[in-house]
Amino acid sequence: MRDALIALLLLGGTFFALVAAIGVVRMPDIYMRLSASSKASTLGASFILSAVALFFGTTAVTGKVLAIIAFTLLTAPVAAHMLGRAAYFCGEPLWAKSVRDELGGAGEWCKQHERPEELSSTVPDANAVDATKGDRSA
Repeated sequence: MRDALIALLLLGGTFFALVAAIGVVRMPDIYMRLSASSKASTLGASFILSAVALFFGTTAVTGKVLAIIAFTLLTAPVAAHMLGRAAYFCGEPLWAKSVRDELGGAGEWCKQHERPEELSSTVPDANAVDATKGDRSA
């Protein structure tokens, strides 16, 4: 019975990992690709890791697997959300058949901050005087 449950978890994890891979290849824009990859791959990895915990059956392995699953469930959606926002604010177009744009015209931030003169002013000059260390020529 335990081996059958392990096999089912592995098959389920493999299925969701395959769905994530197909979603990344087949979806029309970056926003749908991020959604497919974050949701399906998180679920697939969780199933596969659950099968590993069940296979080894020790407390140490189970604890590590639970920590990995919790970390993945907490970080993957946040990372996908931040990548999607960055893509939107930098002008990545929505799919032509998208029916709603929730952020509207909020994508002006990236366009305003991509000018080379602003980027060069944020890089410290090697010959600049540091007020805390005094003059570099002295």
